[in-house]
Amino acid sequence: MKLLPDAIWLAIEPVDMRTGADGLSLHVQQVLGRAPCDGTTYVFSNRRRTRLKLVCWDGTGVWMCLRRLHRGQFVWPQADDTCWQMSAEQWHWLVAGVDWRRLSATSQAQWRL
Repeated sequence: MKLLPDAIWLAIEPVDMRTGADGLSLHVQQVLGRAPCDGTTYVFSNRRRTRLKLVCWDGTGVWMCLRRLHRGQFVWPQADDTCWQMSAEQWHWLVAGVDWRRLSATSQAQWRL
């Protein structure tokens, strides 16, 4: 069994959090145009961005996990694409509820008026 995914992809549009592993796998295939069993972890959020649900095929079955913030929101990319790939470091900050986009922000020393 493989513990780390090949890649982490965020589905940009929110989904109904009542959707199960089969429904989310179907969403990956039909909406994102990707193979749900390709070793990638696919992450979905609700409309308010307070909950995450992820599905990942590990070679023998599908994992489905849920993460909920009690305060605040998950920072989600605003993109024209249907999904967004992120690094493992960005993922760790995202699930902690921290703005992961700040990892690549320009430092204050480079700003000019």
